Amino acid sequence: MSEGGMTVLDGTHLRSLQVSLPDSDVTLTGAQVLDFAESKASDSLFGLSLPQCLKSSALHRVNVDDDISFRRSELTREAATSKLNDYLTAIADELKDNPLVVSILDGNTLRLFLEDEDDFAMLAENIFTDLDTKDKGKISKGELRNALVHMGVEMGIPPFEEFPLLNDILKKHGAEGEEELGQSQFAELLQPILQEVADSLAQKHVAFIHNIKIVNGSKLRKLLTDEKQLNNVTEKILQEKRCKKDDQKNTEIIRGFLEQKGKELGLPPSEANEAVILLYDAVFADVESGKCAAESEDVFRDLVKEILEKFAEQLEANPVYCDLDN
Repeated sequence: MSEGGMTVLDGTHLRSLQVSLPDSDVTLTGAQVLDFAESKASDSLFGLSLPQCLKSSALHRVNVDDDISFRRSELTREAATSKLNDYLTAIADELKDNPLVVSILDGNTLRLFLEDEDDFAMLAENIFTDLDTKDKGKISKGELRNALVHMGVEMGIPPFEEFPLLNDILKKHGAEGEEELGQSQFAELLQPILQEVADSLAQKHVAFIHNIKIVNGSKLRKLLTDEKQLNNVTEKILQEKRCKKDDQKNTEIIRGFLEQKGKELGLPPSEANEAVILLYDAVFADVESGKCAAESEDVFRDLVKEILEKFAEQLEANPVYCDLDN
């Protein structure tokens, strides 16, 4: 699933995966099973290195709480096959609840700049101006590294730590040292560097994970199906109601609680962005606002559940993206 140049990994790729263990008559260790599963999952997710938090959560789902002990254990082929499939399903389930937002860097964005002379000239000029902080009209060759950092993922350049080949490309083109370059010299050196980066990415794509949380109603749905958990939440909101003035509307009390504590329940943080404010307004506009405070606590409980269900529906239809870097 793609969204504005970014790709959302929600486990769909993994669910269609048909995987079987390599032929072997001997027992397999837990480590071999996990490594094989993670390798296959990574291959189907654009070569992405699976984040540790994703692997840990998936292992917890398949009742592997002690990773080290499991890795040392020996499994029959039948048990290994079962654990392999369970683990891949658990990774898919975890991605459904907590999707990853990635950019697949394949050189195409860079190629667009390189194919249009005017676009490239403007890009080079803007980067040069930004790096020439002292307005000398010159920058050192070593600044080419900062030029690539400056361009970043948005312009198709992976981080150096994700794509160490960038260091080799800079060195190959002599983009190091203190020798100074004017703007046109800078552009002449930048062009073949970007071309080689684009060619390298075309051969081996880099998947970059953005620090973005997608709230899609999945966690809220689980809460709504767990009667005990739902009752606990409703009781907390009821306690707030008992402390409020009798003339305060039920919907105001519920909204106030959710804006403060909703993140724990699976709602996006109320301060995240404009989309969240619109979400709250849409849900509460849709609920009968005339329910007065004098009604019974049973009616109030039903109202809480109705509001949470509307949030889940809205988030499922229109997930909210929260940038965790801001």
